[in-house]
Amino acid sequence: MDESKINKMCRLIRQLREAALKLKAQGEGIQAVERNVERILASTKMLELNVSDVAESSE
Repeated sequence: MDESKINKMCRLIRQLREAALKLKAQGEGIQAVERNVERILASTKMLELNVSDVAESSE
């Protein structure tokens, strides 16, 4: 896979994590928001792991 494409995905995933953390801070005390943000962060972690696997296999 094209390295620039992988770098772009990494950047987008990082932005997704940052947005989720901001949302978590804004929604503090609202259980539905807190629970859903935790799910988003878990999915983001899986994306990070998957993209890092792709990056390693393309080296």
